[in-house]
Amino acid sequence: MPISMDRHVLLHARSRIGITLAAAALLLLVACKPGAQPDKADADKAPDAVPVEVVPASRRAIAASYTGTAALEPRAESQVVAKTSGVALAVLVEVGQQVEAGQPLVRLDADRARLAVAQSEAQMRKLENNYRRARQLAEQQLISAGEVDQMRYDLENARAQYNMAALELSYTTVVAPLSGVVASREIKPGNFVQINSPIIRIVDSSRLEATLNVPEREIAKLKPGQAVELVADALPGRSFTGTVDRVAPVVDAGTGTFRVVAAFPGGGELQPGMFTRLSIGYDQRADALVVPRTALLEDGGAPAVYVVRDGKAVRTGLALGYDDAGWIEVRDGLKAGDAVVVAGKSALRDGTAVQVLEQDDAAKAQAAPAKAQAAAAGQAVR
Repeated sequence: MPISMDRHVLLHARSRIGITLAAAALLLLVACKPGAQPDKADADKAPDAVPVEVVPASRRAIAASYTGTAALEPRAESQVVAKTSGVALAVLVEVGQQVEAGQPLVRLDADRARLAVAQSEAQMRKLENNYRRARQLAEQQLISAGEVDQMRYDLENARAQYNMAALELSYTTVVAPLSGVVASREIKPGNFVQINSPIIRIVDSSRLEATLNVPEREIAKLKPGQAVELVADALPGRSFTGTVDRVAPVVDAGTGTFRVVAAFPGGGELQPGMFTRLSIGYDQRADALVVPRTALLEDGGAPAVYVVRDGKAVRTGLALGYDDAGWIEVRDGLKAGDAVVVAGKSALRDGTAVQVLEQDDAAKAQAAPAKAQAAAAGQAVR
C-alpha cells in the first residue's frame, strides 16, 4: 500500500512539470513572434509633420466696394413709327448707320396728301378774298357785322384745315427723332406701311447706362459721382471706368432694393445689351493688415485661420473688415508678419505639427500629382 501511494505522487508531480514546461514554451513562442509586443520606442514616436504653405500677413491698400451685374442700356432709344399710311417709295438708311435728329429715314407715297393740301389751300384763298370784300362792305354799312364775323370764322376754319393737310403731307417723310445709330429696320422699299406701325429703331449709344437694384443696407454708402469699374463677358481682359450717375432716394418696399444708375462713355467697344459685372468703390484704406482669402477656414464657424507658431498650427479667430480682389482685411487677431496657412489647412487641427514648405518645395509638391498622373497615363498607353 505505501508503494502504490508513492507511485501516485510521482506521477502527479511529473504531470505538473509537463504542464509548466508547455506553458513556458508557449510564452516563449508568443514572445518571439514578430509584432507580438509593440516597441516602446515606436509607441513613443511622434506623428509626422503635415506639409503646408504659408503667407505672411502684410499691409497694403484695400478698397471696399459693392459688386453686381447688369446689362448695358443706351441713354436714349426710339422706336420710329409711321404717322400716316402709304407705300414706302424709298428707305434712306441701313442698319448700323449713324443718323442725326431730323434726318429723313423713309419717304412714303405723298400724292394723296399733296392733293389734300392743294384742295384746302384753294378753299382758304377763296375765303380770304370773301372776308376782305366783306370788310370793305361793312365799312360802307352794306352788310351787318354778324355776317363779317361769320366769314372770319369760316376763314379760320379753312386755315386750320390747310395746316392739317400740310402736316399730313409732312408725315410722308419719316425723320429721325434723335441722333444715334440705326439698330433695326422693319421695312423695304415697296412695302405698304400702316399708320402707327414701327419701322425703324434708333439707339443713342453716345453714353451707356447700367442699372443696379441694390439692397437697402447699402443706401448710405453709394453716392453720385463714385467711380465704377466695369468688366464685360464679351471683352475678356478689358476693364472700363465710369461713374455713379443717379441714386434713387427711396427704397422699393416690395423688393427692399433701390436703383443705382452707372454711366459709361459709349462709341467704343462697349455696346448696348452687353452683360457686365460692376464694382462700385465707396471706401479705401491705404494701410490695412490683410491676408489672402484662401487662408480663411471653411468649416462653417467664426472667421479663423491657422497660424504657424513654433512648428505647430494654431487656430486663430479673426475680426474681418473689407474684402477686395482676393484679400481680406484683418481688424483684429493677427499682426504683420504672422505666417498664415494657405495650402494644406484641410488636414490640420489646432496644435498639429507642420512642416512649412519653401517656394521650391511647394512647387515640387504641386507638380508631383501631375507627374504621377502623366506617368500613369503613359503606362496605360503602353
